[in-house]
Amino acid sequence: MKSSLRTVRLQLTEPLRISRSTMAARDAVWLTVEHDGLYGHGEAVSSVYYGLDAAALERQLHDNSKWLSGFAGPESALEALRESGRPGVPPSVTAAVESALLDLVGKRAGLPVHRLLGAASARPSAATARTLGISTPEAAASQAAELVGAGFSVLKVKSGTPDPADDLARVRAVRNAAPEARLLLDPNGAWSFATAFQLLPRFVELGVEAVEQPLPPGTPDELARLAEASPLPVIADEDAVDFEDVRRLAGRVRGINVKLAKCGGVSAALRIAELVEGTGTALMLGCLTASTLGIAPAVHLVDRARWVDLDGHLLLADDPWTGIGGADGTVTAPAGTGLGVRPRAGVRA
Repeated sequence: MKSSLRTVRLQLTEPLRISRSTMAARDAVWLTVEHDGLYGHGEAVSSVYYGLDAAALERQLHDNSKWLSGFAGPESALEALRESGRPGVPPSVTAAVESALLDLVGKRAGLPVHRLLGAASARPSAATARTLGISTPEAAASQAAELVGAGFSVLKVKSGTPDPADDLARVRAVRNAAPEARLLLDPNGAWSFATAFQLLPRFVELGVEAVEQPLPPGTPDELARLAEASPLPVIADEDAVDFEDVRRLAGRVRGINVKLAKCGGVSAALRIAELVEGTGTALMLGCLTASTLGIAPAVHLVDRARWVDLDGHLLLADDPWTGIGGADGTVTAPAGTGLGVRPRAGVRA
């Protein structure tokens, strides 16, 4: 197998502000694996939070390209990755490598990835949440009304400003503008236990459905204690990075936000889904801001999740890939072989 890399800049339509940062763009590194005239693709994106810039991703993917060259074909490489993983390799890199292999194996088998994974439905599809960054109540209300008009039924409102009254005003404005929408809340770990305990009943009154990671990561027992007392379902995100993190929280929180770039790819996500089954903890599929190529592997898993938050490609000014939809509020696994996505006209993969 032969591999190649390409780094591109993904510009957001507008800066996205969350409690800990504001982002206007990020780098993506595309991995292409070729075997017998067919090509598989994967994407890893830079992340300040996870300490990975484009140069680090390029080095890691280059090293993993050497690892792939030792296999006779993508099937054996994929099996080895599933059995032993890649110890010491950043999860987002492992996820990108697995994505490229799944894409290639699916194309060789003439099957879409969800069929390779044993999906229950013929073509998995789900309503995706659409993120509203921290902004003024007026701006949030205007965006919410526009999104609902486009077909979105689930809105995720970022929160965690220094003054909790700002968060309440923003969510209230969104609720008034989108009275029928399902609302999720995401402070990105900005609240103390006392603040969360005081605020969560107020958000229940506004019809919020669930809250992601209200407390700073690093104290999962505190998060579990809050979840036990909370009138809102608590979903762990930054405190649920890998399998062992989820094992500690399964049955103690109402949801786990699984991001392939965080846990290490599709196989790791499936192991987590199996772990939480029957525990009272539901699966949420989330993502980083990425292109359609980066989001697509998770879309093939949406029939396993209670909450789907796969809108990273919808935040881009110019998504270089296409194939999973989402602009109308619904993401759908492509029917084509492999991941089923393709570069837009004029884009070199």
